[in-house]
Amino acid sequence: MKIVKLKKENLFPFLESLSKEADLWAPVQKYENKHSFQLIKDFSQIDLKYTRTILPPKKLFLPPTFNMFLATEQGYEEDFSHVTKKILFGIHPCDIHGLLILDRFFQHVFDDPYYSKARQNTLILGHSCWPDENCMCKSTNTHIIEEGYDLFFSELETAYLVWIGSSEGDDCIRIKPGIFDEDITDEDIQIYIKWHNERDKAFQVDINFIAMPDLMELKYENPLWEKLGDACLACGSCSNVCPTCNCYNVLDKPLLNKYASEIGRCWDACTLESYSEVAGGENFREKRAQRLKLWYTHKLQAYISKYGKPACVGCGRCASTCPVDINVQTVAKALEGKDMDTFWNRLSKEVTK
Repeated sequence: MKIVKLKKENLFPFLESLSKEADLWAPVQKYENKHSFQLIKDFSQIDLKYTRTILPPKKLFLPPTFNMFLATEQGYEEDFSHVTKKILFGIHPCDIHGLLILDRFFQHVFDDPYYSKARQNTLILGHSCWPDENCMCKSTNTHIIEEGYDLFFSELETAYLVWIGSSEGDDCIRIKPGIFDEDITDEDIQIYIKWHNERDKAFQVDINFIAMPDLMELKYENPLWEKLGDACLACGSCSNVCPTCNCYNVLDKPLLNKYASEIGRCWDACTLESYSEVAGGENFREKRAQRLKLWYTHKLQAYISKYGKPACVGCGRCASTCPVDINVQTVAKALEGKDMDTFWNRLSKEVTK
């Protein structure tokens, strides 16, 4: 793997050259401490000091709602209008791991063309990050990345060390000749090592994910799930912000004036009451506790047995989003037998008084 150096003042000129034939998406501050990946028209909008975006980058590959095809009496016509040439810049290691999990899911047995075509048309330009109190990616070993990107930018004091991860990435650094330097000094290496060590020490959360599959099995009937279910709002926010959640629903929108239907697709969530409801009104997971247990079984157990890693990449979005403190961190600690100072735990103690 080749590594080159880029001076910070050359970053925007490089991105400008790169984005002449593709849409550049990067993190932008929407309001105080809240960021999102946005289409960039003004490079000054880009905020590389962000920790996490509100929605994960999966929104660029499978939007919350989009049309899959037009169905008529004669057949159907696929709609790939959501697929455009994109450059995704500033994505952190945990979110790249999230895309790698989606790659396996949507391309493992049956290829999902709506995901695959968007993935193939997107350059991934990763960027280093610094953890806050909700980051769990060191516990999932997703705080570092070795694949899944075209270029990866590690920020030093006055420059970037840039890892080239694909032939497309190698082509990118040649678009604007002379701004990338192959001469990496010992001083650059020492600065990088120091930063790497300090970043590792900055993580505040430690979760034993190795034990989670067994704990999920041993505590499958534990009263913990009822406590969580009593507090859960069933809003689906945890699923919407999770980089690896992939459930969706299919919508039939008749176009009466055309004797046709648009067959749409939208995000769905197994934590919603309607998710497990079938014809006739039967609901296999009517209780919130049952739906939460399904979600956490998926994150902490089932994916490990199928793909060898949890479906949690430690991004901390669930921890920073759920208004009643139900997230991977608090649930994992509760499964370990720790008494958590959370809303759902305090609520349970109030009810039993």
